[in-house]
Amino acid sequence: MTPGNSSSDTAGQVATAGDPEDRVSTDTPTPGPGLEGRVSSAIRWSAINSLLQRLAAVGISVLLARLIAPEQFGVFAVALVVLNIVLSVSELGVSAALVRTNDPVEEMAPTVTTLSLASGTLLALICVVGAPWFSGAMDAPEATGVIQLMSVALVIAGATAVPGAMMQRNFRQDHKFYADTAAFLAGTAVAVVLAIMGFGAWSLAWQRIAQNLSAAVIMFWLTEDRFRPGWNQKQAKELLAFGLPLAGSSLLIFGVMNVDYIVAGAMLGTVQLGFYLLAFNLASWPVAAFSAPVRSVSLAAFSKVREDPELFQKSFGRALGLLALVTVPACVLLAALAEPLIRVVYGERWAPAAAALALLVLLGAVRVALELGYDFLASAGRSRAILWIHLVWLAALVPLLALGAHLDGIRGVAAAHVIVAVLVITPAYLVAFKPYGVKAGALGARLLRPFLGGVLMVAVVLGIRNVIDSELLQILVGGALSCLAYLAVVFPMRHEILGVLRRKAS
Repeated sequence: MTPGNSSSDTAGQVATAGDPEDRVSTDTPTPGPGLEGRVSSAIRWSAINSLLQRLAAVGISVLLARLIAPEQFGVFAVALVVLNIVLSVSELGVSAALVRTNDPVEEMAPTVTTLSLASGTLLALICVVGAPWFSGAMDAPEATGVIQLMSVALVIAGATAVPGAMMQRNFRQDHKFYADTAAFLAGTAVAVVLAIMGFGAWSLAWQRIAQNLSAAVIMFWLTEDRFRPGWNQKQAKELLAFGLPLAGSSLLIFGVMNVDYIVAGAMLGTVQLGFYLLAFNLASWPVAAFSAPVRSVSLAAFSKVREDPELFQKSFGRALGLLALVTVPACVLLAALAEPLIRVVYGERWAPAAAALALLVLLGAVRVALELGYDFLASAGRSRAILWIHLVWLAALVPLLALGAHLDGIRGVAAAHVIVAVLVITPAYLVAFKPYGVKAGALGARLLRPFLGGVLMVAVVLGIRNVIDSELLQILVGGALSCLAYLAVVFPMRHEILGVLRRKAS
């Protein structure tokens, strides 16, 4: 919905290690840190960016939830589904070629620019023409104009594909932070003003356009390498041969993470979809806050050590254990305090969203592990295995989502998501891991203390909720005491964390 050492290396240490010969070449070498320093800096900036953006998004969503009616959020959710589907393939995957190549990009970039702009523009036109049909299929005809407006984002995405790829190629997560910050400020101002004026779902649509335009301006301003559109037929064929399979995989992954919106909207209506959208966004907070910074370097990190089989398999277990250490308490707090959190923060009218939140938080925790597994398999060259896993995921998910919606509304939709992720996809990943010596028992040992700490947190929160009536105090007292209980359980793991920090500082 993403970087040797001894066998005791952590994910962060793996991410910053590498021989001088393995360092990524740049087109215009400049004095500065090598790969280790650049990757470490990228992780730090990515972590800061992810955390601040997620906190800011939660804050603005609270404000907008009090200004915009739930049914208007549902209308926007329908439009957002359309936009995100098309965005997943908007530049045909060709910009990834700029990120991966170690050759100079001057000859390739103009053709990538042309392909990205052309595909973005064509898809935007398709969205404009097809908006009435899709909104009708989702039983939300009022979403037609919102979809057509938001299709402008596809043209912007095509124009910024190359600058974005160059930022990633050069580990300039600091530049991405500046672009995202500018996007948030501009988008928030537009959304709040229009929401106060009563524009409803249109406020959120214009917010998206303002964000994309602001980010584009900053990206072009900060990117030193600028390329005009050009064309090389041979390169275009090679780029499409490389990029189209990636675009197909991206579309499939998007389907897995968004088909629930389609099912919920079609079967339950826009009001229930609005509740579900709020719950899903909240439940995705741990993924965005903790998984995203690691994934910004994990593919390259695992690739650096894959020639050492023992270190390769141990690096995954180490990375998963450390991710679980910070992900579990966040997920437990969201799940165990779902109802009081929704009521206190968003207001009584959003209380139905709590029914799905607790289950979706569990899905978020599983996604953190599965996304790390995705990068591990990708670094091993198992792209076909990844494709088949996601094909199975989507095929198993769709009928269960419909059944869940029929039986138990948005809570049933959330339950279906969790069932497929835990009982179907997690075992599939474990089977794919076998050739590399990654065993379920070893991973379980890594996750034992965070799991036990999470169980104790749930017990503490439930106890507090039984003796305290005030929902605000339930959040404050239950959150504080449960975190202390968690720390007591995972305290022996402090040596691993301190080891990471020492090596980062050295």
